[in-house]
Amino acid sequence: MSDLVVEHLEVRYGDLIGVADVSMRVDNGQIVALLGSNGAGKTTTLNAIAGLVHASKGRVTWRGEVISGQPSYQVVGKGLALSPEGWRLFVSQTVEQNLRLGATALADRTRIEALFDRVYRLFPRLRERRHQLARTLSGGERQMLALGRALMSEPKMLLLDEPSLGLAPTVVESLYDTLLQLHGDGLTLLLAEQSIPLALGIADYAYVLQTGRVAIEGKATEMESNRQVQEIYLGIGTPTELQR
Repeated sequence: MSDLVVEHLEVRYGDLIGVADVSMRVDNGQIVALLGSNGAGKTTTLNAIAGLVHASKGRVTWRGEVISGQPSYQVVGKGLALSPEGWRLFVSQTVEQNLRLGATALADRTRIEALFDRVYRLFPRLRERRHQLARTLSGGERQMLALGRALMSEPKMLLLDEPSLGLAPTVVESLYDTLLQLHGDGLTLLLAEQSIPLALGIADYAYVLQTGRVAIEGKATEMESNRQVQEIYLGIGTPTELQR
């Protein structure tokens, strides 16, 4: 049984369709990439899985239980946590307060201090900045905080929304090293990215969204050389051009 199963997901914002028809699955221990250009429906898909937006049609199943329609705090409590883009923080709160808010749905409150230690080991910069307001952080530090806040709920699966967006290459490299470390510790990852090389470099399997639908899917190693992915759906050139 797959940990996460999304079946024919549709999300509407009034008359606008954010996601038209998305079906996908993520197995325990996998890294799955959700690819697509800006506006393809990646963020909406993650938000629907996390319970932040309501699905108009379809369903989301987590470990055999239908969770579509449940509020986000219940979804987090079941072991699914969303790490949003680094700008979606409580900017008037300190780093430590943001992290503590991430532990709100934690069932075992005695775990909070150990989780603080884990986050600070992963991101020593956050320990240094723990009394600063989130609005004063750099882009890279904000992304660290967004990820750290999600980890404070001690999730079984982490949903990541564009973690590399707007970050310097050295920061991105360090962030992806951290993701691999978390995966090595047993965390399952669903990663939404615009960058093909970054996502496919660590993923096992990938789905490509186009205008709110799954256009193509396959093993990450096969998708890297898939001309259809490179040229048609993401419009970033051929694999040869990517290697230059």
